Amino acid sequence: MKELILGGARSGKSLLAEKRAVESGLRVVYLATAAASDSEMARRIAHHRERRPSHWGCAEEKLQLGAKLRELAAPDTCVLVDCLTLWLSNLLFAGQAATLAEAGAAIDCPLLQGETTALIELLPTLPGHIILVSNEVGWGIVPMHPVSRLFTDEQGRLNQRVAAVCDRVTLVAAGLPLKLKG
Repeated sequence: MKELILGGARSGKSLLAEKRAVESGLRVVYLATAAASDSEMARRIAHHRERRPSHWGCAEEKLQLGAKLRELAAPDTCVLVDCLTLWLSNLLFAGQAATLAEAGAAIDCPLLQGETTALIELLPTLPGHIILVSNEVGWGIVPMHPVSRLFTDEQGRLNQRVAAVCDRVTLVAAGLPLKLKG
């Protein structure tokens, strides 16, 4: 089972993903994509960590998500990836995409394209249950800043591509899940 859970900030998407991981009845590995780059982010990470059962495994990967999933996925395992949004942000700033957008140049980011394509091609082949959490960021106004516009566009494209290869897609708003697929 490949599953995508989408929602806005503080919508309840991570809580739903954690609930589905427990319900899977499988061994759970939480795959974090965030980096504690400041004290506020460190508090967010600590909050998520405190909420998870202590017997869950935990792995971290900021850039090469596909490779890490290939390593962790197994028939008896549920891998919960939280979240694709931070992963995409990591890719944009690790490569040249953000810098090019800031300069108003054409965007050509092999790191971003390579890693997102690798994930999309890999997902259907993985054993076990894979749950991916992602933000739905495209419902607001078009951002004024070029990097923000690039991020919004790429997040929308990534969500579409992941949803296409997942068995189940759920949108969460105000803590309420809405089944979109599966």
